[in-house]
Amino acid sequence: MKRTATLALSGLGVPESLRWHEGALWFSDLAHGTVHRWDGSGEPETVLKVPGRAGGLGWLPDGRLLVVSMDGGRVYRQEADGELVEHADLRHIVGGPVNDMLVDPQGRAYVGNFGFDYHAFVREHPNSQLYAPPGPPRTPIACLAPDGSLLGLTEPLLFPNGMLLTRDGTTVVTAETLAMRLTRLPVNADGTLAGPQPWAALISPVLWRLANHPGLPGRITRRISALLDHPAIARHSASPIAPDGIAWHTDDETIWVANALRGECVRVAEGGGVLDRVATSQHTLSCLVAGKDGRTLFAATVPTDDPVRAAALGGGRIEMLRL
Repeated sequence: MKRTATLALSGLGVPESLRWHEGALWFSDLAHGTVHRWDGSGEPETVLKVPGRAGGLGWLPDGRLLVVSMDGGRVYRQEADGELVEHADLRHIVGGPVNDMLVDPQGRAYVGNFGFDYHAFVREHPNSQLYAPPGPPRTPIACLAPDGSLLGLTEPLLFPNGMLLTRDGTTVVTAETLAMRLTRLPVNADGTLAGPQPWAALISPVLWRLANHPGLPGRITRRISALLDHPAIARHSASPIAPDGIAWHTDDETIWVANALRGECVRVAEGGGVLDRVATSQHTLSCLVAGKDGRTLFAATVPTDDPVRAAALGGGRIEMLRL
């Protein structure tokens, strides 16, 4: 039986990119372009508004904040005096909104992007139609030096999203949302990332082959998938899992996955074995294991991830569960 997270904050747009920094929860609101800090009591503080919608967050070793501008195609840096300046311009690299970001202890930033205008597509088509051949575009993760210069690009991936660094700093694990898998990328000595390797598949191989099939089996599978995408049906399904944000469990070995397809966070082991599930009230876009003692699971949930609709609804929430 699933445990259920409880409500911590409400009235948000699209809360995302949950981070724990200096004793407080930080997050972006993708619908309103703002960055917030919450110390666990009262209402969250609005730290800044980012041109082009705030996305992924991270901090340089000296404490300066880095934040993604999703529609601006940039990473900004907040200086000690509060001024927001351009850290990196990625417009020549990305094929869609810039998205999540991991900043390592050396200040190197790894930045993903959609690869295409995902929201424009799903406003007109069922999500399953993304897999009609040739399938969704692939796109690289940008590897940035601490000064914002481009170190290199990874091999193209299917919607690289949330990212984690292993405890020894040798590997980045990323969520490939549209591939429904977690992928490891070894960290090279120069800070670039080596070729992708499997970490965990979150969809059965048979269903994956059928969803991408160019012939009649594929068309049937995609049609059925579109019918099953109704929220009343999806909430009772256990597979597949579309990973959005990801977070290390307290063991630093297994990973919590925010399932963008339904209201849950799922803990998986390397290889894809499901170890635990926590129910949330809405689709879940980001998760984090943190808190004063490091044992609280936070989840960012939304009635819709469409930023235009979400801004009007104000239904975004932060939910939490003591592990």
